[in-house]
Amino acid sequence: MREQHKQYEFLLDNIYFAHIDGQEVQKGKVNVVLDVKKHTHSFEFTFHTSGIVFVPCDRCLDEMEIPVESEDKLTVKFGREYAEEGENLIVIPEEEGEINVAWFMYEFIALTVPMKHVHGPGKCNKSMTSKLSKHLRTTVDEPAEDGFEGNDEEAEAEGGEQAIDPRWNELKKILDNN
Repeated sequence: MREQHKQYEFLLDNIYFAHIDGQEVQKGKVNVVLDVKKHTHSFEFTFHTSGIVFVPCDRCLDEMEIPVESEDKLTVKFGREYAEEGENLIVIPEEEGEINVAWFMYEFIALTVPMKHVHGPGKCNKSMTSKLSKHLRTTVDEPAEDGFEGNDEEAEAEGGEQAIDPRWNELKKILDNN
């Protein structure tokens, strides 16, 4: 049997991302070219993805643009019931005879987005970063910005000096690295 080949093109915009209702990406403009090759007992889907998505910055929460580009493969076979038999192998029921690729396109896009979303140096929202740094308390001597002073019994036992939980120092190191 001769191998059959079809190509489809999709433009995924904000409407698509709103309808797919995924957590990672909610806005963007992504072009997906889908190559479908029919083999004797399976179909091979190749997704060529390129475009941009918008995600919130982890530091200032402003929207930031992230370029996405990938090529992903998915093999689809017919069987008795739906199953994901491997990382890139899907079995769909023969009586259905169709597969909705919308969620797979979303997953391939979401996988290209880095786990850490942070603007480049100096690009974060200035008012948000100033509020963040204002509320960071790094030493015992600094007064708390919200006017709340804890009532730490250990601190009173040590002559009124309040001890800072060492876990906060570890978290501060993470912020300093950013």
